[in-house]
Amino acid sequence: MLTRNCLSLLLWVLFDGGLLTPLQSQPQQTLATESRKNVFIMPGRQSPAQRVKRGWVWNQFFVLEEYMGSEPQYVGKLHSDLDKGVGSVKYTLSGDGAGTVFTIDETTGDIHAIRSLDREEKPFYTLRAQAVDIHTRKPLEPESEFIIKVQDINDNEPKFLDGPYVASVPEMSPVGAYVLQVKATDADDPTYGNSARVVYSILQGQPYFSIDPKTGVIRTALPNMDREVKEQYQVLIQAKDMGGQLGGLAGTTTVNITLTDVNDNPPRFPKSIFHLKVPESSVVGSAIGRIRAVDPDFGKNAEIEYNIVPGDGGNLFDIVTDEDTQEGVIKLKKPLDFETKKAYTFKVEASNLHLDHRFHSVGPFKDTATVKINVLDVDEPPVFSKPLYTMEVYEDTPVGTIIGAVTAQDLDVGSSAIRYFIDWKSDGDSYFTIDGTEGTIATNELLDRESTPQYNFSIIASKISNPSLTSKVNVLINVLDVNEFPPEISVPYETAVCENAKPGQVIQIISAADRDLSPAGQQFSFRLSPEAAIKPNFTVRDYRTIVVLYVALRRQKKKDTLMTSKEDIRDNVIHYDDEGGGEEDTQAFDIGALRNPKVIEDNKIRRDIKPDTLCLPRQRPPVEDNTDIRDFINQRLQENDVDPTAPPYDSLATYAYEGDGSVAESLSSIDSRTTEADQDYDYLADWGPRFKVLADMFGEEESYNSDKVT
Repeated sequence: MLTRNCLSLLLWVLFDGGLLTPLQSQPQQTLATESRKNVFIMPGRQSPAQRVKRGWVWNQFFVLEEYMGSEPQYVGKLHSDLDKGVGSVKYTLSGDGAGTVFTIDETTGDIHAIRSLDREEKPFYTLRAQAVDIHTRKPLEPESEFIIKVQDINDNEPKFLDGPYVASVPEMSPVGAYVLQVKATDADDPTYGNSARVVYSILQGQPYFSIDPKTGVIRTALPNMDREVKEQYQVLIQAKDMGGQLGGLAGTTTVNITLTDVNDNPPRFPKSIFHLKVPESSVVGSAIGRIRAVDPDFGKNAEIEYNIVPGDGGNLFDIVTDEDTQEGVIKLKKPLDFETKKAYTFKVEASNLHLDHRFHSVGPFKDTATVKINVLDVDEPPVFSKPLYTMEVYEDTPVGTIIGAVTAQDLDVGSSAIRYFIDWKSDGDSYFTIDGTEGTIATNELLDRESTPQYNFSIIASKISNPSLTSKVNVLINVLDVNEFPPEISVPYETAVCENAKPGQVIQIISAADRDLSPAGQQFSFRLSPEAAIKPNFTVRDYRTIVVLYVALRRQKKKDTLMTSKEDIRDNVIHYDDEGGGEEDTQAFDIGALRNPKVIEDNKIRRDIKPDTLCLPRQRPPVEDNTDIRDFINQRLQENDVDPTAPPYDSLATYAYEGDGSVAESLSSIDSRTTEADQDYDYLADWGPRFKVLADMFGEEESYNSDKVT
C-alpha cells in the first residue's frame, strides 16, 4: 500500500504539479532510476560563463493523513547537484514540525513522517531545507522553503450539528407541504475527492414524509394525514458522504414532527337524549344540569357554543358554555312549579365558534340533542291569592266588625290546612284581629280617621302539617270618613270697606275647613245668614273653591260736596252754611295728608288730581281694650303709606279715635260693625239742628237693586 501511494504521489508531482525540472546530462540523477521516491534535485554551482540555475527544484511534498503503518511514512527526498554521492554533503531540515513530525536522513536527504497526521487538525506544514559541506560546515546552497501537505482521506462522517430537530405541519396538508430543512457537515476536504459530498435519505418515517437528497428539505408524502388518528411522528434522517456510494461514512439525526390541529371535525353529542331531574324549589339563575358535545379537535378549534332551539319548553331555561370544560351549563330563567307543569322537553344545538372554510364541504359543523327535564315536587309554603290586600272600613265601626279576609292555599300534593296570624312586629297597637282558620280580619278597637287614616300590617300563613313553611302578605286598610264635624270658617274675619265702594266690588274672600276631610278636595256651599239677608248690603258668590263677598250698596241720596272744585286738592278753608257733617263728612276736604312720597314713586297715577279709583278694603284687626292711641295712629299711617291710590302727600289725613273711657263710645263709622242696612237715621233729627244735615244725608233712602251684584 505504501509503494502504491508513493508511486502515485511521485507521478502527480512529476507530471501534474510540474515541480521538477529535467536534469541536464546527469544520467546518475535520472528519475527513472527512482521509481518510488519523490526526488528534488539541487543543481550544482556553474562557472561564471555558464547559465546559473536554481539550486532547489521543488514546490511541495504530500503525505497521507492517518497513516497506520509500522514504519515511518516516506515523504520524499532532497538532493543537490553538488552532491557527488561520496558523503561530502549534509542535509538539514528546519521549520514547522522538523524533528517532531518529520525527520531527514543527513546523508541521503530522505524525509519521513514519524507519526500519524490529521488533515482536519493541521492541513500542511512549512519547512526549510539546506545542503551543507560536511567538512567546512558551510552551506552549499541558500536555504529554501517548501511545504508538506497532508493529503485528505475520508476519515470524517457527516454530522448534524443542530439535531435532533422539532417541526410541525398542519394536519390534512397536501402532498409536498414543507416541513423542515436539515443540514449535515463533513469535516473532510471538500476540494479533494468525494469525501465531503453528502447525500440525505430517510431511514425511518416513510411513507409519511420525504427528503430531498441534496438540499435536506423534508416534505409531506401522504395526503390527509389526520391529527386525530396520529399526532406525533419520529423521522430518522441519514447523511452519507462519498456521494452516498458504498464505503462512504454516514451520520444520522431524528426529526420529531407534530401534526397541528385544524377544525376538520364538528362537535357531536355522545347521545341523542339527556335526562335531568330538577327540584321545583331551584333558584332562578342557578345551574340545574350539564350536557356535553365532543369535538376531537384541539384548542380554539374545539370551542363549542350551545343554544336552545326555540320551541316548546325552552323559554324557562338558558344555556351557557363552561370555558374550561366546554360543557353546556343549563340554567333556570323562570321559577318552576311542580303543580303547574311536571316536565319540559327542548332541543339544544352545539356548534363550533371558529370554522375553517376549507372543510365546509364535509357538512354542517353542529349537532343537536334533546333535553328532558322532570320537575321534582318540593314541600312549599302556602301561597296567598293576592300579592297585596286592600280593605276599607268606616271610622267608629263597632269592635269585632269583619272588614275583609285573606286566603292562602297549599298547592302541594296532599294539601295541608292553613293557619293565619298577624305579624305583631308590624302592628304593635293591635287595632285588628284575624281568625286563624278562616283568615277573616275584624276590628279590635274603635278607629278614628282624623287620628290614623290608614293601617298597614302583615299577615302570616303557615302549614299546619309543617309550621316552619310560612308566607307573608301585606294588608292595607283605609279608614273612611264619617261626617261628624261641621265646616268652620278658617280664621275670624273683620272686613272694612270704603263708603264709596262700587256695587260688585270684591271686599273679602272667605275660606272654610272641615276636620272630616283632608284639605285637598274640600268643597263647601256658602250663603248669607238669614239675619244678614233681610237688608242685604252685601252678597256672597259661591265658587266652590273660593267664596267672594261683594258690595251691594244701597243707593242713597247725598248732598253734593261743599268743595267749589273737585280737582282742587290743596288745603282749603271751607265755609259751611250749617253746622257741618261732623267727623264723617270727608267730602269737603282731603284727609289723606302726611304722605310719604317714596311709597308711590313707581306708581304712574297723576299726583295733581284726586284718583277716581275705588279704595281698597282694609283689613283691620279689632282694637283691643286699653290699646295706646299711638299704636292706632301708627297703624293708620302705615296703611296710608302703602296705598298707591291715596291722595298726594300734601293732603291732611285725620284719624278718628275717641280713646278709652268714653261712655258714648266712638261716633266714627270706622269701628262700626253694623251695616247701613241695620241703621235707622231718623233719630238724628231729634238731636237738634246740628245733626239735621246728617239726618238729611242718611235719612232719605232711595230704591235700590236688591238683586245680588256680581
